[in-house]
Amino acid sequence: MKTIGLIGGMSWESTLLYYRQINEGIKQQLGGLHSAKIALYSVDFTEIEHMQSAGQWELAGQYLAQAGKNVEQAGADFVVLCTNTMHKVAEQIENNINIPLLHIADATGERIINSGIRKIGLLGTAFTMEQPFYKDRLHEKYNLSVLTPNDQDRKIVHDIIYQELCLGKITNGSKKQYQRIMASLVENGAEGIILGCTEITLLVDQNDTSVPIFDTTALHAQKAVDFALSE
Repeated sequence: MKTIGLIGGMSWESTLLYYRQINEGIKQQLGGLHSAKIALYSVDFTEIEHMQSAGQWELAGQYLAQAGKNVEQAGADFVVLCTNTMHKVAEQIENNINIPLLHIADATGERIINSGIRKIGLLGTAFTMEQPFYKDRLHEKYNLSVLTPNDQDRKIVHDIIYQELCLGKITNGSKKQYQRIMASLVENGAEGIILGCTEITLLVDQNDTSVPIFDTTALHAQKAVDFALSE
């Protein structure tokens, strides 16, 4: 079994899901008392959030590249960055480590195309929904047409993530807002919905929409399990 290097803390609420789902996946595959071999480096999310807000992506990339080096030095055989948004600096991390990084958009894109879907709705932080680093990868590598909410709804999605979900706050009002926004994406032609922020799965699930949900946290965690057990 390979050792998984997790870069987490963005937020720790979703990193907790990664840790549990990866260990559950290893146990399901191997049985008995088996659990995952994990080296975890968890950042202080306030520092990362300040860099995001200030547009200091180069600095954030340096910060997370060092985290990648740390898990590599701790014995990790590959890296899993436990966040969608910070894959904006994935290439910077990859350029500073000697082990593979499993990209969250690849884990997601592979599952979407295997399901036969070609037009997909995307929910996430404003950075993920509005900037090209995520949408372009899905389009260029997997030929997916990506739909995002309108300006006002993107702000609602983003604010709920940072002001509620990252703090572990779950409210019925916010759930209804997400349900409405997902319904709007479906009306505009989305055949499925990407939960493109690792915290969104804390708020909504498959029961909240009529089309398939693609939970990036679960898909990324499963990809890590498969890679850890591969030859």
